[in-house]
Amino acid sequence: CLVCFFLLLLITPILVVWAAQFYLRVKCFYFLFFAVGGGAGGNNNPGGGGAGGVLAYSADSLNINTKYSITVGSGGAGKATYETGGNGGNTILGSLTQAVGGGGGAAGSSGGTGQTTPATGGSGGGGSYEGNGAAGTSGQGNAGGNGNFAAPNYPGACGGGAGGAAPNPASNGNGDGGAGTNSVTNWGALSGALTALSLGVSGYLAGGGAGARNGTGTNPAGGSGGGGTGSTSGGGGATAGAANTGSGGGADQSTNSKNGGSGLVILRISGSYTATATTGSPSRVESGGYTYYAWTGNGSITV
Repeated sequence: CLVCFFLLLLITPILVVWAAQFYLRVKCFYFLFFAVGGGAGGNNNPGGGGAGGVLAYSADSLNINTKYSITVGSGGAGKATYETGGNGGNTILGSLTQAVGGGGGAAGSSGGTGQTTPATGGSGGGGSYEGNGAAGTSGQGNAGGNGNFAAPNYPGACGGGAGGAAPNPASNGNGDGGAGTNSVTNWGALSGALTALSLGVSGYLAGGGAGARNGTGTNPAGGSGGGGTGSTSGGGGATAGAANTGSGGGADQSTNSKNGGSGLVILRISGSYTATATTGSPSRVESGGYTYYAWTGNGSITV
C-alpha cells in the first residue's frame, strides 16, 4: 500500500545509519609496530647488551571510543664491575603480546670472581670472553654471541640484534654488535615510516651492543640501528644504545657498562586519520598514504 511505501522510505535511512554506527563501534583496522629497550653490557672483557624484541601486527582490531594504554620499555641500566647488564623493559599496547626487553651482557671473571651469565631477552646478551651468549625470544630477536678465551684480545661478544644473531669474535678481533633491522614481517620496509617520523638510525632499529676486549685500536662497533660501541683496554669510548631504537648498550672494559636504548611504539593507519584523544605527546605524521602515530614514552590512544 502507499502508506507502507512511505513508511519504508522513512525507516530505511534510520536503519542504515544505525547499522553504520554499530559497525564503527565494533572495530577499525590498524597496523602496529613495537620495539623495546636493549639490555646494557657487562664489564671486564664483557659481552654487549642484546637489542629489544620487535613485534608487528598486520591488521589488529581496536574498538572505537576505547582508550588503550601504551607502555614503552626503558633501556637496561649499566651495571657495576662484575655484574650482568640490566635487561631492557618490555613494551606493550593494550592487551597485545609484549615485545620483550633486550638481555644484559655478561661480565668476565677477575681474581676470585667468576664470570656472570648473560641474560635472555628479545635478543640475548653477549657472553664474556669466557662464555656463551644468551638466547633471544622466538619471533622477536636473536641470540647473543659467544666470547673468545684466546690471546691476544680475549674479546667479549656482542649482543644479538633484531636483524640477525650476533657474530662470534675472532681472538684478534672485535665483538661487533648484531645487526639491526630495516624491515619486519607483517609490516614490510621501515624506511618510509622512520624517515617520516625522524626515528631510527639510517633506516634501522634494534642493533646489538658491542662487547669489550683487550688491546688497542678500533673500538668494537655497535650493530646497525643504534647499537652501542664497546671499549678496548683501559676502558672509555663505550656508548649507550641509541635512544628510542631498542638497541643494546656497549660493554666497557674498566668502568660501568652503558645503558641500552629505550623503545618505541608506532601505529600506522591507512589514509588520513586523527585519534579521538592521545596522551604521552606522540608524533603524528601523514606520509605515503598512511597516518603514523609514534610514542617514545608511556601514553595512550583513544581510537
